[in-house]
Amino acid sequence: MKKYIVTALAVVSSVCAIAGEKPTSGVMFDASKGVAGSVSMPNGKIVNYTAYTKLYYVTNVEDSTYQYMNVFVPDGADQSTPIFMPNYVGGYMAAKPQSVNAGDASGRALAEGYVVAIPGVRGRNSVVTNADGESVYTGRAPKALLDLKAAVRYLRHFDKEMPGDAEKIITNGTSAGGAMSALLGATGNNPVYEEYLKEMGAANERDDIFAAVCFCPITDLDHADAAYEWLYGCTNNVTRHLSDEQAEVSKELASQYPAYLNSLNLKKADGTLLTSDNYLDYLKELLMKSAQEAKDYGATIPDSIGFAFSGMPQFIAPVNGGMRGDGRPALRPERSAKSQGEYITDLDLERYLNYVVSMTPLKTPPAFDSKGVAGNNASGENEEFGDENGSSVNFTDYSLQKSTGNEDAQVDSRIKTAVKLMNPMNFISAPNTTVAQHWYIRHGAIDRDTAFPVPINLATKLQNEGKDVNFKLAWNRPHSGDYALNEMFEWIKSLLDKP
Repeated sequence: MKKYIVTALAVVSSVCAIAGEKPTSGVMFDASKGVAGSVSMPNGKIVNYTAYTKLYYVTNVEDSTYQYMNVFVPDGADQSTPIFMPNYVGGYMAAKPQSVNAGDASGRALAEGYVVAIPGVRGRNSVVTNADGESVYTGRAPKALLDLKAAVRYLRHFDKEMPGDAEKIITNGTSAGGAMSALLGATGNNPVYEEYLKEMGAANERDDIFAAVCFCPITDLDHADAAYEWLYGCTNNVTRHLSDEQAEVSKELASQYPAYLNSLNLKKADGTLLTSDNYLDYLKELLMKSAQEAKDYGATIPDSIGFAFSGMPQFIAPVNGGMRGDGRPALRPERSAKSQGEYITDLDLERYLNYVVSMTPLKTPPAFDSKGVAGNNASGENEEFGDENGSSVNFTDYSLQKSTGNEDAQVDSRIKTAVKLMNPMNFISAPNTTVAQHWYIRHGAIDRDTAFPVPINLATKLQNEGKDVNFKLAWNRPHSGDYALNEMFEWIKSLLDKP
């Protein structure tokens, strides 16, 4: 036992010693550098693995704290084993490469027998000091996405040398990390990223993926402010308290959203065109389906939050299925479940939205591009689109005009390009792009970190393009990820079992 520990430490120490060094002859992988390890799962199962750490996925390493990957290969894995690639991006901030965690999807994936690849990712807060002693921000948009694309290319480059099937990469992320997972799924091989990746020294390989798992993706940022006010404006005079200036901003933003929504030309599964006139009815259907499924599995649905019940269905009730949610409403039901009736037949959407707001207060308008508007400070998204000097910038024309008082102000081309590159909605139907075929998208039914239309539009556009999409507004879930893992990994297994 002592001999094994000394050997393992020797390998790790040698790796750590080159943490700040840059590969000089292309990305590298040495199969002899693996270190044995194990993780104990919550059910007591011990999963043994071989770890390959400090795998730099580009040759021009700008930030050695983040631009590498750790790969964990469970015993029994071979070249045909799928690769689960989670990222730990949150708030568009940097994320260091991690070890597998028994408490989240990475540990569960390892226990399921999948190779787990965890890349580090630069973010809006990652900084290095240059030769002149100046701080340089290394991770402003679209750097995080580029890092993840480079990691995918690395896995493909060493597909024959490393266990795991690079044609079966399944990404996973939550919040801004959910957006990153969505971007990886939506932008595969699009040539607009190629020059950036060449400059980084990424492997000359494809960067499309097999499947994307996206929990509460914070995306479509250039339209997210308008979506937020269009949906939640009905709460302004009830549970949301705004200044006169904020109320005016809310009204103006809300008025912008219908035109964008209509421009998407989204369709329901039955072919019905979704417009600003019928969209809220579509949202009601999705929320009713979520609540019905939870009710079928024993959840208590309060009358007080807007649902109507009947002993007989007034529409075709969802097929029973899915996983029991462990979240419970904060409000007590006014009547017993028996007197409510088995079926949810309607929803007062405005009442329900006020319930959501009562659980977690809304962001003040604008929710995302807030810098200098209506007395708001800069948001994380304002930093995300800043430059290497650490600036925070407005990234929509509306907020720039409001913050400067110049009605003709326009966001400059650099920022507009970064915003475009960070929105998966721009690429799902783009030419010369390999969009992932399989998608698992979850957004909590009480998650107000972005408006419901943002993930709904993403899922619906993918469905309209013929992709396999498993989408749900998870009942009574706040902003969170890596939940209902039994359901999630059953979905993954169902993909892999297909011929």
